[in-house]
Amino acid sequence: MKYELVIFDWDGTLMDSVARIVSCMQAAAIDCNQPVPAPESVRHIIGLSLYRAFPILFGELSPAESDALLHAYRRHYLELNTTPTPLFTGAADMLSSLHGTGYRLAVATGKAREGLDRVLEETGLGHLFHALRGADQARSKPDPLMLVQILDELGLAPEQAVMVGDSSYDLAMAEAIGMDRIGVTYGVHNRDQLTVHSPVAMIDDIRHLRDWV
Repeated sequence: MKYELVIFDWDGTLMDSVARIVSCMQAAAIDCNQPVPAPESVRHIIGLSLYRAFPILFGELSPAESDALLHAYRRHYLELNTTPTPLFTGAADMLSSLHGTGYRLAVATGKAREGLDRVLEETGLGHLFHALRGADQARSKPDPLMLVQILDELGLAPEQAVMVGDSSYDLAMAEAIGMDRIGVTYGVHNRDQLTVHSPVAMIDDIRHLRDWV
């Protein structure tokens, strides 16, 4: 085993939820009388916490405007939007295989912890993970605090772990603490954007991760 711990981003890495995030953000903008962002603009901020993403999409906002957008987005995501959010093909089997062969697994996501807990329950994958961090438990990516917290919780050093993600924010936070990183090319940021952060590998299919860890 090259690493003791494999840390995953969630949206765009393990779960194909990008289309739902985009449509919910656009619907929230309409509800709150904000300019509707283009799909590519929303894709670019996936991975950030929502409060960090809103100013990028909508410009300077008052606290009340940010709160309104947050509530509207969550209402659409949890209650109104029916866009499917399946796991990527092979993701569940890959996680089970890593867990079964002794790897410790963790999630570091731009989702709030409540949202992460919900999707882990829905997918039945929660028991595979040894540590979890949502955006409301640390500073937003690309700040590496959530990775530092995970390492501290599990008593590991950065060189014992690898971060797997689809966005430059995922790879940048790992790079900041000298942790190896693997980019997946099927998510929100393209190969060129990921390459900037010197990943040890780039994979086009999550099922190929076993070849690199």
